[in-house]
Amino acid sequence: MKKSNILYFLSIAFTFVLSCSSSEPETEVKPTNLTVIITIVGASDTQPAGDGSGEVRVSAFAQDAVGYAYRFDNGELQETTSRTMSHTFEREGIHSYTVEVFAYSATGESISETRSVSIFKGEIQEEASEEEEVETTLIFSDEFEYEGRPDSTKWHHQVIGPNNGSWYNGEFQHYTDRTENSFVSNGTLKIKALKETYSSGGVTKSYTSARLNSKFAFTYGRVEVRAKLPAEAGTWPAIWTLGANIDEAGNYFGQQYGSVGWPACGEIDIMEQRGWDKINTIAYFHWGNTNTGAYQSEGSETAVPSSTQDFHIYVLEWDSSSMKVLVDNTLVYQLSNTQDKPYDNPHYILLNLAMGGNLGGEIPTDFTDATFEIDYVRVYQ
Repeated sequence: MKKSNILYFLSIAFTFVLSCSSSEPETEVKPTNLTVIITIVGASDTQPAGDGSGEVRVSAFAQDAVGYAYRFDNGELQETTSRTMSHTFEREGIHSYTVEVFAYSATGESISETRSVSIFKGEIQEEASEEEEVETTLIFSDEFEYEGRPDSTKWHHQVIGPNNGSWYNGEFQHYTDRTENSFVSNGTLKIKALKETYSSGGVTKSYTSARLNSKFAFTYGRVEVRAKLPAEAGTWPAIWTLGANIDEAGNYFGQQYGSVGWPACGEIDIMEQRGWDKINTIAYFHWGNTNTGAYQSEGSETAVPSSTQDFHIYVLEWDSSSMKVLVDNTLVYQLSNTQDKPYDNPHYILLNLAMGGNLGGEIPTDFTDATFEIDYVRVYQ
């Protein structure tokens, strides 16, 4: 994007910045760490080009960015302060398109990223299928029908930051095992993020929260977590699993199942929610290809408009042939469990509430606290 165009847009969208500036030259600041997530609506492992609607949703975040711009294929550049943008491609059939995303600072400096996507527009012919009823057994659960600290026979607090005392993805919090940050009351687990100065491992942060690991690892099954998400901007709640062979600093299992690291261990994001979008939830898979070692990821998102007002059930169905993530039994994304993926090893459950970072985004200056509430966790086989 031309710098002159950026400055023209800033003169409209950020007049207050220009009017308050001094006569001295302004130091140029360039945005960094641009993260772009493109979701093809209705995409699955069997329908990677989408559900025929032709719609894509783009989310972007960069440090020191005050505005964004999006261009879909050869269309007009759409400038906005929003970190999200939707677009519908109207050409019938499956076609490849480019999506360009720009992030720019108050001084007009910019960075950009270009992605290619294949999108299907049209009608999908679905075949009827009959699902067999399968009898299952509850193999792990916590109904949180007690008071005080989370059950220490079931949950481990991960408090050691594996990234030199901090956490990955640019997160701004320390995780603690204090009851100020995680406790059970009135039938639910509360994970509470607080704005406070807190030091750990020689690193000082301005926020605290909690990250719980299940002390139970399992291969295949159905995971159900009934939860209500925090409404505050800047919060990044997550319900997810990691391969127990990750051997991450401070996790519960250590080297008990091996030490392959991430992404070779495999990650399943049953639910994540962006800090600037409290309508949609994300389902995503991250892994290292078992043949090549290359990092790969796939996923999608779905609208859950009442996610911060009501409890919803976030589900993973995982077996030797596929993995499905659902919300209230509505499919969000399905991935085939083929031999080039590491999803044949034990996983454990993580519940956490991060602050800021790639998916948390900007934290408002008036933030004080936020609560991620879990009614129950159940695993069936």
